[in-house]
Amino acid sequence: MPISRLKLGRMQGITIQIDPTWFIVFALITFSLSRQLGEQYPAWNSLTVWSVGVAGSLLFFVSVLIHELAHSFVAAQQGIPVRSITLFIFGGVAQIEREASRPFMEFVIAGAGPASSLLLSLILFGIWSFSQGQWEVVSALSGLLAGINLTLGLFNLIPGFPLDGGRLLRASAWGITGDYTKATRLTVIIGKGVAYFFIFIGISVAVFGNLLNGLWIGFIGWFLLNAAQQGQAQTQWRSTLATVKAREIMSRNCLRIPPEITLSDFVNDYLFHFGGHCFLVTQDDRLVGVLTLHELNAISREKWDAVPVSEAMVPLAGLRWVGPEQNMMQILEHMDRENLSQVPVIESGKLLGVISRQEILHLLQARFQATA
Repeated sequence: MPISRLKLGRMQGITIQIDPTWFIVFALITFSLSRQLGEQYPAWNSLTVWSVGVAGSLLFFVSVLIHELAHSFVAAQQGIPVRSITLFIFGGVAQIEREASRPFMEFVIAGAGPASSLLLSLILFGIWSFSQGQWEVVSALSGLLAGINLTLGLFNLIPGFPLDGGRLLRASAWGITGDYTKATRLTVIIGKGVAYFFIFIGISVAVFGNLLNGLWIGFIGWFLLNAAQQGQAQTQWRSTLATVKAREIMSRNCLRIPPEITLSDFVNDYLFHFGGHCFLVTQDDRLVGVLTLHELNAISREKWDAVPVSEAMVPLAGLRWVGPEQNMMQILEHMDRENLSQVPVIESGKLLGVISRQEILHLLQARFQATA
């Protein structure tokens, strides 16, 4: 089942949300900061210690959000829409609609995050210097956050995919070689090396007495290893889809229904007998629209006897379609952008076939089995 996320709001069209795992790390960071502050400022009472600890933890995630917003705003300036930013156990992640199409584009998008963290660290260090000896709480908070943002910026510059440093490395290798796939493979190899290094350090730290820190470092290494492997798989299927045209994979035997029948007749004569999720509405062998279960369910059952298919369908004018010579990578990005599960292939107004996510999945499975 999909994980429910708490939506905080929208900024410049970007949804800001919190994953349930965020609450775990928020509690851990609050506890860690409060313990550190209690040791550094023994004159503070418990209320002050915990209040500053909670504030520090919240501001830490504000810093992470600023880091991701920097990526997102630069991506938007480069013409790449950003759907959402999610705060989770390892920080934050921006869901960008598609990969950069040029090395320079990826370089500036990847570099925006660390640059914002390092700049924020510099500003907070200035506040810390100014508040020394005057406002102890402000000084404590700004000092902590300056160090955290410095660490965040430098950590993300580690050249391991999918960290920003790994993406900067890939952009550089891509620009030098002109080969996106080769650049990604190089970055994934280095990313795996970085991940194994973190796992090794984590095990060593745990064995020599600091179990909690060791487990945390090892967990980060495990996360980076999985992310690098996913990056490798993503590159493989991107390369596969980019070489396949729509006409090579589309289904030509799509079930067609007449526009004049009622929804009840459609359900009884077509849906119950043949199944499926999408039906082409045709008249004189000409596509006039598409009917899916979404449109069917939008109309109450009491009206099915009176409503014809032509009134419930998505008409051709409002239909999202693709051409037969488009490659499957472009089509998948189109389907993701429009939130489509299937898309018709049309040339000069004539329906040639339909592509569904199922066909794309079958293609990838067949190619990977052939190369395994």
